Amino acid sequence: MSNRLILAAALAVAMPLSPAAAEVVSATDDGFVTRDTAEVAAGPLAVWLALTKPGDWWNSEHTWSGDAANMTLTPQAGGCLCERLPGDDGEDGFAMDGSAHHATVVQAFPLRVLRLRGGLGPLQGEPATGILTITLKEIAGGTRVLWEYNVGGPMRYEIDQISGAVDGVMSQQLAGLRDHLGPLGSGATAEEESDPDPQIEAEATLEDQIDALGSVE
Repeated sequence: MSNRLILAAALAVAMPLSPAAAEVVSATDDGFVTRDTAEVAAGPLAVWLALTKPGDWWNSEHTWSGDAANMTLTPQAGGCLCERLPGDDGEDGFAMDGSAHHATVVQAFPLRVLRLRGGLGPLQGEPATGILTITLKEIAGGTRVLWEYNVGGPMRYEIDQISGAVDGVMSQQLAGLRDHLGPLGSGATAEEESDPDPQIEAEATLEDQIDALGSVE
């Protein structure tokens, strides 16, 4: 299944991305940052609970087992985004189940921020790693989900190619979560659809993360 996963990630560059504002916001010789946003018609509690059940919305095409139902997430420091790899039973006996570790939870503030560390998809076989930060912000009628994946370190891929592929895969996962909970509204305004300044976008994302953490009671 590993070849299938890597191929799927590579092909994601050519696939349409569902969430608005999905893009590679920065790239260097040894890393890149992808950032996506989505607005869902559900409160932060419902979004947080959905995040803990990736089997309900993760794209099966981007799993090792081929079935998102095998995905689990433990939302506490040291917990993991993991996957069960069912063994194939044969006529002469049964095979043992395997497992895959996608990322480790390094920070969990319920209803606000979930942060994981790990090389997702084809990056699992590389020395490079990434930090996935999912920030929830309550808005009128629902929740805005900020989904940022910051990757750095040595890897055997051209940055301009792998960054687009990984962004495509990340966007698919966010789209799955959004569609599972229900999208908010009918679309962005013309002003929202204009190309944002990357620095402003970065500062806004960090501000949302700091606000979310600073409001913990």
